[in-house]
Amino acid sequence: MNRREAVSAVALLMGGALINMETLLTGCKTGSSNGGGPLSNDDVALLDEIGETIVPTTSTPGAKAAQTGLYIAAVVKDCYDEKHRNAFIAGMDTFRSECKKRTGKTFMDNNAEHRLAFLNALDAEQKAYTKDERNKDKPHYFRMMKELTLYGYFTSQPGATQTLRYIETPGRYDGCVDYKKGDKVWATG
Repeated sequence: MNRREAVSAVALLMGGALINMETLLTGCKTGSSNGGGPLSNDDVALLDEIGETIVPTTSTPGAKAAQTGLYIAAVVKDCYDEKHRNAFIAGMDTFRSECKKRTGKTFMDNNAEHRLAFLNALDAEQKAYTKDERNKDKPHYFRMMKELTLYGYFTSQPGATQTLRYIETPGRYDGCVDYKKGDKVWATG
């Protein structure tokens, strides 16, 4: 066996080991593209549309391009404790019913103007809800949606590199950077 054949054999062996490791790590999950979590593909699509209303596409990509719906589904599934997960899932149901009650349509069926008006009304409600000390242990579902959307967007590749100014780290530290009015905010520190 020459060197080339040996390298090919090792590559095949390692590739097989990685594929089998992937199967072990994922537990042979099949099904929805959102990882089989508590949120359905329809929920992810709705979260993408909510995100696109919060961070719309302009000269830079919006939240939908950053796939914030998938990000939120992953956080709810993998990072939230049961209390917050249940609050978020119940909030999705509340969101749907409130939208239908207030606008007469589902969020997906509303135009951009009505979507924005509905989200602005929810945002005002969550701010008032959050100010009330009695609610400090019970998160408002729309606040959770909005925070996850913004965090998911600005930490995504399009959000960090196309909306914010970005320099890959590690880089040198420059503690005094000139700022000109209209400059983008830095994504790195």
